[in-house]
Amino acid sequence: MRLTRRESVTRWTGRSADVGGPPSPPSPIRRVHRDRVRGSLIDVEAVQHAFLVATPRPGDSAAAEAADAVGMLGAALDEIGARRSVVRQTVFLADEDDVEPCREVLRAFYSGDWPATSFVPQPPADGSRMAMEVWSVGRGESDVAIRRMEERLVCAAANGVAWLHADGFEPGPDAAGVAAVHSQTLATLRSLIVALGRAGSGLDAVVRTWLHLGDIVGPEGDTQRYKELNRARADVYRSVAFLSRLYPFNGNRRRPQFPASTGIGTTGRGIRMGALAMESARSDVRAVPLENPRQTPAFDYSAVYSPSSPKFSRGMALAVGREALILVSGTASITASETRHVGDAAAQTHETLENIAALIGEANLARHDLPGRGATLDDLTCARVYIKRESDRDAVLAACRERIDGVPVVFTLADVCRPDLLVEIEAVAASRAPVDDSCEVER
Repeated sequence: MRLTRRESVTRWTGRSADVGGPPSPPSPIRRVHRDRVRGSLIDVEAVQHAFLVATPRPGDSAAAEAADAVGMLGAALDEIGARRSVVRQTVFLADEDDVEPCREVLRAFYSGDWPATSFVPQPPADGSRMAMEVWSVGRGESDVAIRRMEERLVCAAANGVAWLHADGFEPGPDAAGVAAVHSQTLATLRSLIVALGRAGSGLDAVVRTWLHLGDIVGPEGDTQRYKELNRARADVYRSVAFLSRLYPFNGNRRRPQFPASTGIGTTGRGIRMGALAMESARSDVRAVPLENPRQTPAFDYSAVYSPSSPKFSRGMALAVGREALILVSGTASITASETRHVGDAAAQTHETLENIAALIGEANLARHDLPGRGATLDDLTCARVYIKRESDRDAVLAACRERIDGVPVVFTLADVCRPDLLVEIEAVAASRAPVDDSCEVER
């Protein structure tokens, strides 16, 4: 899927600035709240992107809770005109045995409009059997072309930009019975590469990945399972020129280019992968990997953390005209490369949010050649908060209520990639550059 350059670009200026204040772009986010569904709506060149989180009422089974969740979700989607526009969903489950009962409920709800889906065995932190997060693009078929290319891959295209949502990738039958994390990760990445290739895209267009690994800090031979995942990822990425068509500074590459990513634990021993890729030939569409001024880049970590350093960027800014989505990688209480506030989950949560604020802030976006596209914690469209110990749940929730109240959040119980890290947070932020900002970049 190599999109050709469009002759014209649709421009959207949003609402006017507040009376009496200096001209400034309004927040691009509109919050929605219906029953137990919370969401954020943003417009990227007049195309609506909706991020919704549904938390069901307690039920007798995961299937009953799934039915409750989609009932509320359907009403919310109808209200925003996005019933047939869901392109990605992540379903968090307390018990892996509940995948098929929940899948059956969801299939009936979506009918033929099945989104790219991942069922993740991470218990919701509130004690529910399941919770859902969905991403929809467009208000219907009139303003966005959605192609459901296979069970695990959906493409949404509008205004010369294609978003490829891939989810639910597992090692596949060729790796059946192979227990080694390295082999399982290689097989999963190969499966993703084949699917993207059938869509006319490739791994080089991937801007964000999710890697869910059972027993993530558990032993693997004489090493650790997460370290073996990192080794496999590095083996594959070594031959990939990421963002060769979307990063605007190819002639002056000052930093390695890797996707944003989350590597997080699950129950069981399996591995699952999701990805987001983007394709465009427009000169004002850019994908810029972000590093955090408070942290050592993960790909520069010393061998004490992993013999093959984790190959991901701290975030990814996707600029489309004046609008930008900032994809925040899984972030923890680390400054430089050291864990901070060992044993204190609340302090780790605050430190993690400080890291996210620094990553998405205007100073950091300007440092990465995207002035005017900085954001704050108030500009988060959604977040996932992974809590290692159930006993820390209330402290973590209180810290999040203090700092990101109103943001749609999924809280789950999940192991984090270092034994001393108690919390990990990922997010998406949205920003809009001022009207007089130049969005053109020389290629």
